[in-house]
Amino acid sequence: MRTLRLAAAVTALTAAATLTPAASAAPVDAQTVRQVCARDLYVRATAAGVVIGTLYYGENFDVQRYSPSGQWVFGHAYGNVHQDGWVQNGWFC
Repeated sequence: MRTLRLAAAVTALTAAATLTPAASAAPVDAQTVRQVCARDLYVRATAAGVVIGTLYYGENFDVQRYSPSGQWVFGHAYGNVHQDGWVQNGWFC
């Protein structure tokens, strides 16, 4: 009987582990479309890198991930840019 309960417990824990998101899963607010609140915001090829475009107030940026420092955000810039790049964090509504 004890073996049967142990087997049931192991099965339940295994099922729960497969449903639990990984510790490296994106934060809740990642992978969301954010609106730019700055007058203009440079989109860069790399964090603090070469400027590849400019987003303007009210345009959207689809956040995909943050730099380890949290100072830069990678994602897709909409508006006239329409490409992936990095923007400085802190300029979203």
